[in-house]
Amino acid sequence: MATVTQGSGTKEPVSIRTVAMASAIGTTIEWYDFLIYATAASLVLNHLFFPTHDPLVGKLLSIGTIGVGFFARPLGAIILSHFGDRTGRKSMLIFTLVAMGVSTILIGLLPTYATIGVWAPILLVLCRLVQGLAVGGEWGGAVLMAIEHSPPEKRGFYGSIVQVGFPLGLALGTLSFFALAFLDNAQFAAWGWRIPFLASAILVVVGTYIRLRVDETPVFENTVKAGKIEKFPVWQTIVQHPKEVIIGLGARVTEISWIYVITIFGLSYAVTNLGMSRNLVLGAIALGAIGELVTIPVFGALSDKIGRRPVYMLGCVAAILLSFPIFWGIESKDSTLVILSFVVGMSVGHGIMYGVQASFLSEMFPANLRYSGSSLGYQLAAPLGGGIVPVLAAAVVGVTHGATWPVSLLMIGIAIITILAVWWSKETAPRIVLHEPAGHHVRIAGAD
Repeated sequence: MATVTQGSGTKEPVSIRTVAMASAIGTTIEWYDFLIYATAASLVLNHLFFPTHDPLVGKLLSIGTIGVGFFARPLGAIILSHFGDRTGRKSMLIFTLVAMGVSTILIGLLPTYATIGVWAPILLVLCRLVQGLAVGGEWGGAVLMAIEHSPPEKRGFYGSIVQVGFPLGLALGTLSFFALAFLDNAQFAAWGWRIPFLASAILVVVGTYIRLRVDETPVFENTVKAGKIEKFPVWQTIVQHPKEVIIGLGARVTEISWIYVITIFGLSYAVTNLGMSRNLVLGAIALGAIGELVTIPVFGALSDKIGRRPVYMLGCVAAILLSFPIFWGIESKDSTLVILSFVVGMSVGHGIMYGVQASFLSEMFPANLRYSGSSLGYQLAAPLGGGIVPVLAAAVVGVTHGATWPVSLLMIGIAIITILAVWWSKETAPRIVLHEPAGHHVRIAGAD
């Protein structure tokens, strides 16, 4: 088993698996927070924090608070990436983990509109802003901890382990709401919805403990020793690598739009518009998350063999082909087809792209700008795909009285943008070239 030598020289070596776990725990918490907030926003927060005479307006305001966090992500990426490239990956990971966890716990403690009036939605939005800022710096650091500790030829696989935090967090969030199924609607609205938010404290404590055990990445330490630390890494990234930042944004926009439309809009549409069981839809999402536990690492590992671009293209094509069938299956109201729609939409339409994303985006940039570059490309897509698209989908369906075909066309259009971005990119996977007759193996891409 590969090990990571601790910087002090006095600690036991830490395996790459522990490093990957330390990285994945933050992603798990991020997606746990996302699922429980998205579920609460779709089901109860509109009534508790945004009471209006028009139910559609209340729902749009509630779902819109999800977008607040996404719009804060680019700012978080700019601020925290600066320190991530200057002071190291580990310190930012500890900070972002605690910030995410505390803001989530505070949401579970907030008084409602009925208790403190307009201050309730204001405080809710503030908590979402803190979450967004923290998440903006979380992903880049988590990915680099795994990528920069792993062998170059296995970066796709170990980078995908960080991405596995998505289905784990989603599954845990779903299970937390399943555990509340015995509550009636009044109990759930009164206090039940708070429990999943408060329970995140457990994940934060465990995650902080694991991350404290892992030292800085050797790649960053070598960058410090070589004196290559930039004074303004974010600015240098924008100036020196604008093409790569744009490609990162374009590559990610389909993945993030796809998963949020399925899990946010799909949940709300199925329960509110179609009158389906909340537990059925949450169960379907949980099964989709379990499916991604398989597809994410499989396609991450595959990208080590055949390259990042072919795998990413495959994910885009899958998303296009599934854009209409997914909603047809949900609209059928047949339990089997509904479950199948969520499972295939998540594990195939999303899992393929998500599995290769960590290595693909991070390998575009040199080590001294990698935190900034990967975070910028990744998080600039957040307000578009995660903030605007789900709200737009809900608004379109409301205006068209339940028709989902415009949403399918929207998703196809976004996927075409990603195909163009990936086509414009260069292959980033390390490749081994055999030189005859000496037989020397030389890595020609992906070097630090």
